[in-house]
Amino acid sequence: MPYEVTDPTVDSQVINVKASGADIFFDVATPKFAAQAIKKIAELGWKPVHLVSLPSSSVGAALKPAGFGNAKGILSAAFSKDPTDPAWKDDAAYKEWSTFMDKYYPDGDKTSINPAYAYLFAQTLVRVLKQCGDNLTRENVMKEAANLKDFELGMLLPGIKINTGPNDFAPVKRMQMMRFNGASWELFGPVMTGEVGG
Repeated sequence: MPYEVTDPTVDSQVINVKASGADIFFDVATPKFAAQAIKKIAELGWKPVHLVSLPSSSVGAALKPAGFGNAKGILSAAFSKDPTDPAWKDDAAYKEWSTFMDKYYPDGDKTSINPAYAYLFAQTLVRVLKQCGDNLTRENVMKEAANLKDFELGMLLPGIKINTGPNDFAPVKRMQMMRFNGASWELFGPVMTGEVGG
């Protein structure tokens, strides 16, 4: 069910999906509308398997506004360490990110995954620029962006590396499933790829 970003709510879409008899709700929405959908599903007493896409897996941007109780049990997948997951509180990379936030973005929401993504994206850009050396032409930047090999970043989940190639522009190809426990995300299962084996 499509929606427009100018729509005041997605309540009618949620009601229509429920009325269809669906037992799986795959929510590909921005955090604002995902929060609305989570609330509406709870209000309706509907219990589908509920999956949210990455932008809407942010605890601060989507799940907190939806109400933690309403979001409990929702599924998603991750490629990076979630700042709200207590499993990372003693992790060196998490501490480095937290220190960075305190210094450069003290008003930033550490419960939102978005600053962690921005941090990862910026570190990847730094790597690309270093690989470019003094040749900062568009052509060379694009060539080096498509030449990242087993690049590891501390805020990526263990087992996930960035790889690109001349015909492969997707830097992240592996993710791990997670379930919201009412306070934070809990990872489960193996790190997996979306590739279909032959």
